[in-house]
Amino acid sequence: MTQITPEALPAELHKAASTVFRLLSKMDESSVAEPSELPGWTRGHVLAHIAGISKAMARQLDYARRGETIELYDGGMDGRNKAIELAAGHSLARHTEAVTSAVDAAVAAFDALGPNEWQARIAYRDGTVLDGGLALWRELTIHASDLKLGFGPETWSRPFCEHLIGFLEARVPDSSKFVLQPTGLPQRSIGSGGTSIAITGMLTDIAAWLAGREPSLGSLRATAAADGVDLPELLPWPAALPAPR
Repeated sequence: MTQITPEALPAELHKAASTVFRLLSKMDESSVAEPSELPGWTRGHVLAHIAGISKAMARQLDYARRGETIELYDGGMDGRNKAIELAAGHSLARHTEAVTSAVDAAVAAFDALGPNEWQARIAYRDGTVLDGGLALWRELTIHASDLKLGFGPETWSRPFCEHLIGFLEARVPDSSKFVLQPTGLPQRSIGSGGTSIAITGMLTDIAAWLAGREPSLGSLRATAAADGVDLPELLPWPAALPAPR
């Protein structure tokens, strides 16, 4: 399994940002209000969220460099949701400016980090700057696919899929263990429950399913005790904000 290091992560962030910018350039005014892959969200909602999470992560780094922490979003999740709804209906020009400036600023903030700054504490998940960088990588990559503009999960890289699977192990029910058997790649188990379920298919399909997205290649199959079964239900996405303390 590939582990993304602080040395390698900035290049991955640049690739993910470039994908978002390329997809933005393919949009026209009418496409902003069209549905995304996310239920109830237009492409404008997705763009507003990309801009918002990028600004939030840049702020996490700004405070971390001063030895301080600050909540991810002003007003918590309610503040996040209100900001997305307010911005979703903006024009393509406003979305383009907001997304480009926010993503560029966030990626530049990670580029500027020194070797000893990646383990500085941030409020996001009560974690580190590295955790924040990995989160931005997930947000940019997954939401680029959510824009429904021809960049589906089938385009996700192997390092990204392997990282995402590790992050989403928290979605495996307590009673289960998933034995992942990606086509042509080594087997991997996630979860520690007593009920073993084998999930076979393309690596990108496995990652997409764990992320709650539609597998693009239709390759997934689940078996338990050598019998075909339905794909198991997953626990919720790991909470983005730590519980109040």
